Amino acid sequence: MSDQLVVRPVVSWRDRRRFQRLPWAIYAAPGARRDPNWAPPILASERELLGWPGWRVGRHPFYDDAEVITLLAERGGQTLGRIAVLVNHAHNRKYNELLGFFGFFECVNDEGVARALFEAGAAWLRQRGMTAVRGPVNPSLNYTCGLLIHGFDRPPCFLMTYNPPYYAALLESCGFAKSQDLYAYEMDVKLLAALVERYKPAVLAALEGTELVVRPMNPARFQHEIETYLDIYNRSLEGTWGFTPLQPREAKHIAAELRRIIVPRFAIFAELKGEPIGALLALLDYNQILRRLNGRLFPFGIVQLLMGRRRITTARAMAMTMVPGHQSSGLSVVLLDRLAWGVGGAEGAARWGIERYEFSWVLESNARSRGTLERVGTKITSTYRIFDKAL
Repeated sequence: MSDQLVVRPVVSWRDRRRFQRLPWAIYAAPGARRDPNWAPPILASERELLGWPGWRVGRHPFYDDAEVITLLAERGGQTLGRIAVLVNHAHNRKYNELLGFFGFFECVNDEGVARALFEAGAAWLRQRGMTAVRGPVNPSLNYTCGLLIHGFDRPPCFLMTYNPPYYAALLESCGFAKSQDLYAYEMDVKLLAALVERYKPAVLAALEGTELVVRPMNPARFQHEIETYLDIYNRSLEGTWGFTPLQPREAKHIAAELRRIIVPRFAIFAELKGEPIGALLALLDYNQILRRLNGRLFPFGIVQLLMGRRRITTARAMAMTMVPGHQSSGLSVVLLDRLAWGVGGAEGAARWGIERYEFSWVLESNARSRGTLERVGTKITSTYRIFDKAL
């Protein structure tokens, strides 16, 4: 076998396996100490997000309006790196840009391998008229994204990224520079609830007489509730850096995926005169179980996931969203209070065994959300970075 480094597209089922198994060589190599913070990805979900149609499912609806190529870097029959390179047409129409993206990046600690991957990806993007590249996004900001640059002393929460500390240096050596940082905040549930109590009387007084109703998700109307949440999500994030709205088919697909993992009492809605104006969605930190499943939910992993969730001690508040016109109303304090202590007869996180919350991710440029979290005493525990590079 040649010792020459080769970067080539993923074309076969065997290539796909090599692509997906590379993280095990980096985080859990035979003979080396497994990184205790790493949670293997759910392989079936990752295949979908890579745009690979399977025998049971079609292509992920994100790719209705996007293109992707997946690449492997190999030497002497050994896989050393991988990357997905994308053109998100919806993003480029919205922002009038010619911006490509990269994601699903994994690489040994070798600048030459990283450079070869990025150069091959850049060539593909230039062929499609792109003038810059941004990432990592897997495959967009609406999914997992960002490179961990601070917080290597703790395991990531569910649907947050993780990588070796040397990845940032690899990207910088290839000409990438910071575009935006994303923060993860953390706080003890009972302390959070106690601090929220300080602000709640004034907020409730201001909202008195406004016909505000705060309620948990109704499981009997799950599909409708999730579509309502995603509509609030799209409306509330309009104007946020880099945000591209979820398209209807994509939103329905995400709703179907969330059905398996949402605990309805941790999805809180706020309505004013019957109209949804805000929501807070928290997911259990399933990574506490996924670390043991080695990337496979079937045939028995899904049972372990569902049976073990009462033992999970952390939850991730993914998004606290308010539609325009209500983003400065103090509604966020009410949502945080209901999440911690319960609403509508449902027990809250503090009574369900949850000990701490992670609020992630929050853009460094999102002064309103950061201000709300910092006022109640949450602390930044992890920082993730989005990088840009001109082509």
